[in-house]
Amino acid sequence: MVTALVVILVLILLLPFVVKQVEHNLEYFLFTMGIISVIVSKQFRAELFFHIFKNPLIYYITLAVLIAGLIFTLLKEKLKIGVEKVADKISLRLFAFIIIVVLGLMSSIITAIIASLVLVEVVNYLPLTRKNKINLIVIACFSIGLGAVLTPVGEPLATIVVSKLHADFFYLARLIGIDIIIAILALGLIGTFFAKRESGIGEPTEDVEADENIKEVFIRAFKVFVFIFALELLGTGFKPVIDLYIVKMKSEILYWVNTISAIVDNATLAAAEISPSMTPEQIRAILMGMLISGG
Repeated sequence: MVTALVVILVLILLLPFVVKQVEHNLEYFLFTMGIISVIVSKQFRAELFFHIFKNPLIYYITLAVLIAGLIFTLLKEKLKIGVEKVADKISLRLFAFIIIVVLGLMSSIITAIIASLVLVEVVNYLPLTRKNKINLIVIACFSIGLGAVLTPVGEPLATIVVSKLHADFFYLARLIGIDIIIAILALGLIGTFFAKRESGIGEPTEDVEADENIKEVFIRAFKVFVFIFALELLGTGFKPVIDLYIVKMKSEILYWVNTISAIVDNATLAAAEISPSMTPEQIRAILMGMLISGG
């Protein structure tokens, strides 16, 4: 059984890189692999599905993505006007710092997905060169990825960790909140170096423009629901491997092992690793390894 689960894990980590269809339909692929994993580990039963459906966190993050997505789509034009007015009245470096820090912290409430869309829309209309726009977006995305983990509605990684640990809403904020806030402030300062105002520049850059309709908002919310459901299945399916190997690892080893999340999805790794049997130090090491390397 353990060998079969290890093979499944290897497929989960590798196939999205080598098969384009898997990459473009990752949620459904993970759901399928989750079903297979619970069958292999002999955990496939109706009670498991009832338990997942009764988990409020899966609905919290889905609704957060849906509601924030609808608000963003409906108010996008007003956002554009507001950005242009604010950017004309304050220092561009200060504005960049505020955007990076505020979106980093707000991503734990409006979700990382919506924060990223807002980011692209805001940066698009700043008087920056294309190179500086991209640099600013990369830094801010790192900030968003860090901040989103502070609550279970921010991103799937936080959702699955809180769910598997049966923890409260602010558990992750207490565990790694100070580290995350310091990192976000540091990223805000770094971002100011790329906020150099350029005259005559400010038109939207087509290759980074965030444009979507209401239908896409609902599709994205549904995919988030499927993704979290899949992670719950994977977490249950991989429990034998977690209990046999991962729980026994030292925090230092867990940190370095999880730097692999720089090339694979960190939420999937969390589903395959996190266990209530772990100490806070082990959980912290796993999360910091994922966040620092994977952003």
